[in-house]
Amino acid sequence: MVARSNSTNGQRRDFLKTAGAAMLASAIPWSQAKANEFAGQSLQVWSCGGLAEAFMQANALYEEKTGITISYTGAFAAALGKSLLANGRTEVFAGRVLELAQKLRSAGKMVFFKPLCFTQYVMITPKGNPAGINTIQDLARPGVKVVLAPDASPPGGAAVLKLLEKTGVKDAALANTVVQGSCVQEIMTSVIDGTGDVAVVEKRLTRIPNFLGQTEVVPLPDNQQPPPPLPFTIGMMEDAQNPDVARDYIAFILSEQGQACFERQGFIPALSARGQELVEKLGVKDA
Repeated sequence: MVARSNSTNGQRRDFLKTAGAAMLASAIPWSQAKANEFAGQSLQVWSCGGLAEAFMQANALYEEKTGITISYTGAFAAALGKSLLANGRTEVFAGRVLELAQKLRSAGKMVFFKPLCFTQYVMITPKGNPAGINTIQDLARPGVKVVLAPDASPPGGAAVLKLLEKTGVKDAALANTVVQGSCVQEIMTSVIDGTGDVAVVEKRLTRIPNFLGQTEVVPLPDNQQPPPPLPFTIGMMEDAQNPDVARDYIAFILSEQGQACFERQGFIPALSARGQELVEKLGVKDA
C-alpha cells in the first residue's frame, strides 16, 4: 500500500500548539535539500497496523517533498515481527512493544531503532455523554452500560483490563458490561450506536476516519494509564538497500513535520515533552 495525501494544512501549527518548544529543542534534524539527492529512489516500510493512518499521512508528505516512493505495509505487529525474525525483509520497520525492537537488534536484523511515539487510553461515550461519564470510577456505577473487548489483541483487550484493575473498578465494570467483543472497532460501533454508555480505548481509534467526531472523548490522567506496551519504535533494517535513504526517511518521521502526523492521529510524539518523559520512564532506548 502506497500512501497518497495532500491534506497537510495546519499540521505544523497544530503540532506546535500541543507538543511545545521542548520537542523542537530535541528534534532529529532533517534537510529537504539533502533528501532531494535521493529523488527517484524507493523505500520499503513496514509498520504495525495501529500506526497506518499516521504513516500514510507522513509518507505522502515525504514523497511530495523528496520524490522518493514509499512502499508501505501496515499489518499485525506480531506477524510482521515473526516474519522479520525469520526470513522476512523490509528496509524500515516501526512496531509496538520495545521488546520486539530489542529482539530484532539482538538477532542482527535491525541496525538501530529510535522511539517513535506512545499510545494513550481514553474513555469514549456516545455523543452528548448521556450517562454523565467523567472519571474511570463511573464505570462502577450501577446501571452504567460498559463495553469491553477482552478477546481483542492485547492493546485493546488485556491492556484495558489491566487499566481497570489498576484503578480498582475491574470487578464492578465487568458486572456492568453489556458487550464483550473481540474487536476494538466493534467496541467503537457499540458506543456510537448507544448500545453502551462507555468504553476505554486507545485514543488513536477516535481519530480513524470512520469514527472521527462520532463519540465524546474523556481523557484519563497519566497515573491511570495501563502498563506497557505503550511505546512504538522505528528502526532501520539490515536489509536496507540504500541506508542513506532509510536514515533520511527515519529522520523525517522523527522531525517536527513527521511527528505532527502521529500527534494528529492521537499518539504522544516521542520527541514532545511528555514523550521524552515516557522515553526515560520506560527506558525506550537502543543498546
